[in-house]
Amino acid sequence: MSRLPFPGQVQALLFDLDGTLIDSAPDLAAAAERMRARRGMSPLPLAQYRPHASSGARGMLRIGFGADPSDAMYESLRQEFLAEYESGLLNLTAPFEGVTSLLDVLTQVGCPWGIVTNKAQRFTQPMVAGLPLLGRAGAVVCGDTTPYAKPHPEPLLEAARRLGVDPGACIYVGDDERDILAGRAAGMFTVAASYGYLGAAGTAEHWQADAAIEFPGQLLKLLDLP
Repeated sequence: MSRLPFPGQVQALLFDLDGTLIDSAPDLAAAAERMRARRGMSPLPLAQYRPHASSGARGMLRIGFGADPSDAMYESLRQEFLAEYESGLLNLTAPFEGVTSLLDVLTQVGCPWGIVTNKAQRFTQPMVAGLPLLGRAGAVVCGDTTPYAKPHPEPLLEAARRLGVDPGACIYVGDDERDILAGRAAGMFTVAASYGYLGAAGTAEHWQADAAIEFPGQLLKLLDLP
């Protein structure tokens, strides 16, 4: 972990959702596994799905069925997966250890925070409603809130507008390279959540984030908070 090179005071924090605030991999994988079971396919371990959970349906279908968006059957598989996932959004999903304490401290010191995710509102809104911890977010920007999704910076800029904070005074924390690309493009400080899913490479070393954390509580040390 390295300290952030802050030229001024941080006024707000923004977080990716899946793989950063919450561990949704078990429910995402379970949706793909139910599809495989219907087809008489043998089960796959969660460990195979987990690194790709930040990619949502695309990642789960690649692991579960070897399917890519260019495949003829991909869209029908995708729609089936989304319906399966929607039916069990919160069966196994929970905040990562330390996230509750982190957000408690941010609330106590009056630091605004928000969520910027590529997950569609269809899934994000029930999740925020079902996990009271997330309901405290001052802004929630989904993959279809603006015309763009990460790595485009617009969702992050929209979140900063909703919080009433200059983008340059925000930190964006995420577990996927597109999170860091989006944060940099938005002019924000970036922190890689190395405890998250990280994708196929399994590392955030080449992302050029301003800092990386191995567990959520380390973010407080970067901010010099207790």
